[in-house]
Amino acid sequence: MELLHSSCNFETLTLISPPLQSCKFGSNSLLFFSPRRVTLFSGYNHSGRVAVSASSQHGDSNSSSSSSSQTNHASLAQESIAGFLRLEIGISEVDSDFISSNCPKYTRMIVDGVRDLEEWNSWKGSKESEGIEGLGFKEKVIYMVKQKGDGGKVAFLESLGLSLSSAMYLAHYVSSESLPILLHKVKYLKEIFFSGSDENGLVGKYARRMMLYLSIPIDEDVQQTLSFFEKIEARRGGLDMLGSVDASFRFLIESFPRLLLLSEENDMKPMVEFLESIGIPKGCSGKVLLLYPPIMLSKTDEIKRRVAAALEKVQISVVNKDSGKLLQKYPWILSPSIQENYSHIVSFFNSESVLKMDIDHGIRRWPLLLGCSASNMEMMVKEFDKLGVRDKRMGKVIPKMPQLLLCKPQDFLKVVCFLEDLGFQKEIVGQILCRCPEIFGCSIDNTLQNKLRFLTRFGVSSTHFPRIIKKYPEFLTYDADKTLLPRLKYLMETGISERELAFMIRKFSPLLGYSMDKVLRPKLEFLLNSMEKPVREVIEYPRYFSYSLEKRIKPRFWVLKGRNIECTLQEMLGKNDEEFAADFLGLGELRTHHETS
Repeated sequence: MELLHSSCNFETLTLISPPLQSCKFGSNSLLFFSPRRVTLFSGYNHSGRVAVSASSQHGDSNSSSSSSSQTNHASLAQESIAGFLRLEIGISEVDSDFISSNCPKYTRMIVDGVRDLEEWNSWKGSKESEGIEGLGFKEKVIYMVKQKGDGGKVAFLESLGLSLSSAMYLAHYVSSESLPILLHKVKYLKEIFFSGSDENGLVGKYARRMMLYLSIPIDEDVQQTLSFFEKIEARRGGLDMLGSVDASFRFLIESFPRLLLLSEENDMKPMVEFLESIGIPKGCSGKVLLLYPPIMLSKTDEIKRRVAAALEKVQISVVNKDSGKLLQKYPWILSPSIQENYSHIVSFFNSESVLKMDIDHGIRRWPLLLGCSASNMEMMVKEFDKLGVRDKRMGKVIPKMPQLLLCKPQDFLKVVCFLEDLGFQKEIVGQILCRCPEIFGCSIDNTLQNKLRFLTRFGVSSTHFPRIIKKYPEFLTYDADKTLLPRLKYLMETGISERELAFMIRKFSPLLGYSMDKVLRPKLEFLLNSMEKPVREVIEYPRYFSYSLEKRIKPRFWVLKGRNIECTLQEMLGKNDEEFAADFLGLGELRTHHETS
């Protein structure tokens, strides 16, 4: 450090530190530090002692350049950087212009370096400065860029959205790669990781769900993936932006910088081809890789082994189309810690006398189970047990609604209390759980209560709710406006009043589950047009819609018509074959044309 000026009475003391020489970019690289002026101001405090204050200036102590001058320098620097990238590094004009226009902090660092260099040379002559004294501003910019020794990689990485510090660290990490090769790899990585549309943010929803239900000790690969998700979640838009290349690519390469060292031909392409070979569509492979980037960092043979092991556990063939679906839903199944947890889950349910095939079926439907600890699932199993659902009966619940094992007990108990408030005993609630476990994953206010209000609109009294639910609990899971309403409106269009419709629902609630096009319309049209019976017949006997049109209704009607026998729908359809034959044909057995052919 050298003394520039000092007054004899020590009013001011101005010091300036020389710049440190930059070294070439490598493992022991040093940054180019600009000189700093420090001016000390003396004075006296109340006690009469000397007090010293300091102010620090960057560059010229008199004044900084005007904003217009700075803008001009920045523009000239961008042109110089673009020219360097194009002429010295060999990348295209389009790419060089994009990079130079999107690395403002790198550009400012270069401009500051040029200004400091000029200032240093202005008061201290040296042999080193002789070669650059006659250079113009743009030439000095190129000189400073070369002095950095990173071959333009810092500018390129900042143009991808990285901070300057991250770009400098990553440039050091990939110092063995030339910028043209790095540029090509980045384009290919963007192509494979962000292939396909993600307008609805589905990738982010899967990621958030995977994080939510993870409750086991995890390995390093899953931990890195979680850190990657957390970086994106902390930004505007959160994980909904995971599928956006502009929002998440920079975090991807920050979290997994080794991606930039992979060979396109030997590493990336073989992995993408393998994923397609096991049933993952080309446009979906990127979603799998975003949800679990360590797949791309593994050798293809290793991933093949993990895929085979995972699919064998849950009884899926590698060539089965379901293998691709499973990986799309839950690519973490390839994690060693997740695969290890499978054995703990199987062991736990074996102790509860649940068949392995039921467990595997539940995992295939909801693979997020694999990230949940057996101790967490045990809490829900205890709640099932209180309702009498245990052992093999639990095997009816898990394949249908494996998500229930991941529920919070308090949420599950809310639905139990809802049903008990309607008048059901615990044993009946257990029966409903076995028949339609989906109900216990529904919102009480938005789904269950909404269906009861819907029935009330059609004149069904709340006193009939228990009977209706017990006979057909599935209707509670239907969409009232899109599913139930069109069916009931169709029946009303045929001349059935709301009051009569309420009677039909009370008498035979499975009526709510029949498709309008596949069941209600064809059977009602046959009743009215072929059988020539009035619509009141189905009002009195709504169970008519439960019988097969081709195998029961038509054969029996044509037999009775051929014998000129008139009877009600219940008399015609409510008897089994032997009873029907004995009552109407005088035979011991009814043999239809289909049975005797």
